[in-house]
Amino acid sequence: MRRREFIQGMFAVSAVAITPTTVLAKEDKAKKKGVNDMSFEDALKAITGGKEVKESKKIKFTAPEIAENGAVVPIKVEVDHPMEENNYVKAIHILNTANGNARCADVMLTPANGRGYFSTRIKLSKTQDVVAVVALSDGTFIKASSSVKVTIGGCG
Repeated sequence: MRRREFIQGMFAVSAVAITPTTVLAKEDKAKKKGVNDMSFEDALKAITGGKEVKESKKIKFTAPEIAENGAVVPIKVEVDHPMEENNYVKAIHILNTANGNARCADVMLTPANGRGYFSTRIKLSKTQDVVAVVALSDGTFIKASSSVKVTIGGCG
């Protein structure tokens, strides 16, 4: 009988020791909204600090109209802007409007880069808009967007 009581006691202690940590972890996760689960609006506000973002023809944003596989959607951003010491493209941010994480890529640039250009592949879960937000060295922001129709989702 003593062995059975001992084993039951061990299970009770381990259940009490484990349960609070898992409950606290779930509560902590719900409280913290990190960079990896921002909506499009939250991500845009975090990047711009609430400043106005104007649509611009200076940005040549290339994305496919139809992406066969959402796991590898090629995009390219070229900014027609000087890359001088006091007048340059400071950053290029790629955002999406419907994934769980709106931020696809953040690229920081300096005049030493020579030109405002960035190319990569991103993941898209479904048909949505992809937005390139460009931060200029004078503190202004410009953007360009493209709608991408995804036939097979790439985010799980």
